Amino acid sequence: MDIEDLRTFVEVADAGGVSPAARRLGVSKSIVSRRLGRLEAELGVQLLARTTRGASLTEAGLTFRDHAARACAEIDSARETILPAGDLRGRLRVAAPLTFGPTHFASVLADMARRHPQLHVHTVYSDRFVDLVAEGFDCAIRVGYLQDSNLIARCVGPLYGKLVASPDYVAAHGAPETPADLAAHEALMQGTERWQFMDGDAIVTVHPRGRFKADNGTALLAAAIAGLGIAWLPDGLTDEHIASGALVPVMTRYPPPPAGIYVIRPPGQYPTRKVRVLTELLIECFGQASFPAGAVADR
Repeated sequence: MDIEDLRTFVEVADAGGVSPAARRLGVSKSIVSRRLGRLEAELGVQLLARTTRGASLTEAGLTFRDHAARACAEIDSARETILPAGDLRGRLRVAAPLTFGPTHFASVLADMARRHPQLHVHTVYSDRFVDLVAEGFDCAIRVGYLQDSNLIARCVGPLYGKLVASPDYVAAHGAPETPADLAAHEALMQGTERWQFMDGDAIVTVHPRGRFKADNGTALLAAAIAGLGIAWLPDGLTDEHIASGALVPVMTRYPPPPAGIYVIRPPGQYPTRKVRVLTELLIECFGQASFPAGAVADR
């Protein structure tokens, strides 16, 4: 039984169709269909019910999917064990944020691919929170504050930020002095998030409001420079504009608590060596940090 046939079946089962599985695997739809046909012929059962809308698992496919996934994982683990020290191969599929990703993380991923010529690195840059399991990612790089989940997170570095606004906005509306003052201001947000601030050793939480929202930090930066409101943004995005005078820090007596840069992976006993190597490279680049509240460390 060919391991690539098994791996292809698992991808089709998880992706819900031949086309999305082909995109994940980086091969043509005809190759995926050929592998599936070969596997079904060898087993003597139909694993997938194919329709014009996609593919769904048959009863036999439901039973076989978990066994196939475990077999693929065992083979991958065995390959890692016998590879020469430091050598990686196969595919590493990573979800990275569009904000910071191309400018801060792409060079680390490129360096990893350069060091390991047999490794295929596939990165998707998006600020939406992808479903690692359903969409077939080995891991994700995320920045900010972590949401509670059953995913495993490793902090690879700190992320500092502040509230900023344009001088024109401050001249027209004033600057907030305390977290309570934010209720009278336009907030530039990604959604319905809450903002947290340090008041001595205590954390104060506010729920800001505003009419301008975007799922990308660069877009919020542009809105802040345009004078639309107050934004919480990482220092890496704002330092240049503060230095030029396009933005000014506000409410500096109540700084946000440090956030973090994380490698997130699906739950499991141990991370794969590919994910461990990426994590180590990110730590080398961004510096190990303590875990903000809510993070779960790898063992």
